[in-house]
Amino acid sequence: MHALIVTAHPDQHSHTHHIVSQVAQGIAAGGHSYEIADLAAEQFDPRFNQADFDQFKSGAPSPTDVLAEQQRLDRADALILVYPIYWWSFPAQLKGWIDRVFTQGWAYDDDGQTVVKKLGHLQVHLLALGAASQRTYVRRGYFSSMRTQIDEGIFGYCGAPVVTSELLLPTDEHYPDAHYTLANQLGQRLFNVKEMA
Repeated sequence: MHALIVTAHPDQHSHTHHIVSQVAQGIAAGGHSYEIADLAAEQFDPRFNQADFDQFKSGAPSPTDVLAEQQRLDRADALILVYPIYWWSFPAQLKGWIDRVFTQGWAYDDDGQTVVKKLGHLQVHLLALGAASQRTYVRRGYFSSMRTQIDEGIFGYCGAPVVTSELLLPTDEHYPDAHYTLANQLGQRLFNVKEMA
């Protein structure tokens, strides 16, 4: 089986990229294939432009960069997002990737009365890397808000089941090695996981 790992961090030596590397190694060790979409390195344009609006409004063809990303997703059985938390959500480049790529007609159909969810075949795994303490996330309700916004609001709307949704923090025991171990194990068991962790 095949996985698409998507990340958006400009520093190739970041904790985020080390997590991506461990997930990829785990997938390979599990006997599966993967592709990495490094949005920062690839300079993906996250700006929702006139062509994107025309596609949304009238069903015009998507721009070629969007079609290329959709083809990556069409090849994948699983999508893994590895991202630092910026202002309690995705980095702008990753959010823009979702805004532009998860289009009406491809990810879902909505005629104003009925929503047809088109990504039920794509299992999703989220690894969010925060900088605050667990106490802060709990006290403020940040992680539950993120799960509502991302897990339900984006992927639930398109029918893509979120199988795992992890919040990794620098206050976690045995940081950072515990994060690398978890990422590697997720990769190894990626296509064996059936229920949300």
